[in-house]
Amino acid sequence: MSESKRLLVIAGSDSSGGAGLEADQKVIAAHDCYAMTATTALTAQNTQGVLDVHHTPPDFVAKQIDACIEDVGVDVIKIGMLASAETIDVVADTLQKNDRKPVVVLDPVMVSTSGAQLLPPAAVATLIKRLLPLTTILTPNIPEAKLLLQRENEPDPGSKADMIRMAQDLCQLGPKHVLVKGGHLRPGSQTENEDIVVDVLSDGTATSLFVKLRIESTNTHGTGCSLASAIASQIALGEPVFDAVQKACHYVEAGIKTAIPRGKGHGPINHFHSTYTLPGRFLDYLLARADVKQAWKEHTEHQFVDQMAKGTLPVEKFKDYLIQDYLFLVQFARAKALGASKTKTIEDVAAGAGEILHVQREMELHITYCQGFGLSQKEIESTPASQACVAYTRYVHDIGNSEDWFALQIAFAPCLIGYGDIARRIHDDPDTIKGSENRYWTWIENYVAQDYVDVVKVGKDILEKYAVLQSPHRIEQLVEIFIRATELETGFWNMGHGGGSRVSEG
Repeated sequence: MSESKRLLVIAGSDSSGGAGLEADQKVIAAHDCYAMTATTALTAQNTQGVLDVHHTPPDFVAKQIDACIEDVGVDVIKIGMLASAETIDVVADTLQKNDRKPVVVLDPVMVSTSGAQLLPPAAVATLIKRLLPLTTILTPNIPEAKLLLQRENEPDPGSKADMIRMAQDLCQLGPKHVLVKGGHLRPGSQTENEDIVVDVLSDGTATSLFVKLRIESTNTHGTGCSLASAIASQIALGEPVFDAVQKACHYVEAGIKTAIPRGKGHGPINHFHSTYTLPGRFLDYLLARADVKQAWKEHTEHQFVDQMAKGTLPVEKFKDYLIQDYLFLVQFARAKALGASKTKTIEDVAAGAGEILHVQREMELHITYCQGFGLSQKEIESTPASQACVAYTRYVHDIGNSEDWFALQIAFAPCLIGYGDIARRIHDDPDTIKGSENRYWTWIENYVAQDYVDVVKVGKDILEKYAVLQSPHRIEQLVEIFIRATELETGFWNMGHGGGSRVSEG
């Protein structure tokens, strides 16, 4: 068993358990990391507000930090509420005197929910001077970002461009990355869609936007603390900053969606949803997994499809692929029929029948397309299936016979989603040869056409709907099915690229 990554949280305590150190420790534990703490303040608070604050003497804060670093060791430090200039100074001194400079995630707790400034101006200036240059990623909300930039009397950002400039300006103060969180902005101020929230990540040069639906909920206490701790956990686990932020956003989103209301005010998120359900959206989670990434990359960025994009793929190899793809679709339709037989309602049976009819229409188009390459239906249907085709279709049928209906949908997924992803990537690539100059352009257009996009969306919605009902153990089994099906899909490209052998169905 590998050793858990070590995170030290320097922050204040929340007696109600929804924010501060208590929330941080829950998040870190949910990510299978080890949490240590240096308490900067004790608060008497609940879901309705903060009643009182007792500050920890700064020299004692330093002793807590030293005790953790000198014994257990630290991989990542997450900093939250610091309360005073003196505490900020001792934290900075303690971090600077250590030879091994850890990653620092700084959530600048500076403004209360009601808008009151929690740090005096002198402390803000000290934080900017002493801590921001030591920070790997800074995670302010809009009021905190304005305070750090001394723009607290100016209007809030009115657009995504304003937020990008704000993040870039904050990078000039020293942190390597800045994530400006847009949740505090009034609905519709960032985009034309009032249901959308935008967060902006910048390193001063490159910028990424994280766009998500606004969730109407009162269970948002401690979201800032939780997001920063989730980012810190993901970085400790080896994720680059962009991926860490993306996964942390999904984690918090799921925490809000699955939260149980507590208290009379703003309750906490559900910190432990990932121990029994999924850490965010299933497909995002699936394709971001380390054990899936390589298999998916080999499938979607294969030399076979890149040669189609350039128009350099030998036509005989493409014809061989077209024949095998048609033979695969026959077995694909049979597997869809098997899936329909496993459903429990007439509506799901009818949906399965509709999918089979869609495959039939796709096969009819396939025949017409093949005729353009001099291939007749008789020639196609008389050709033996290749080893790659037989291996893939038999695997799908085996899953259909031995597993449940949802496992079969997972086995279908690499084909359904992969073709859409591949076609979209090469369709939008400026280096792709387009139009009549590329004999394979029609193939590319078929899989970015609206009817195929609609089919993919239906398939994705099904995966999302049923994935949340699975246990963590079952998810691991389904991931294995997805990886194997992806590898077999890649085998199709290998067959086409190498001109694979054929065997009879037997």
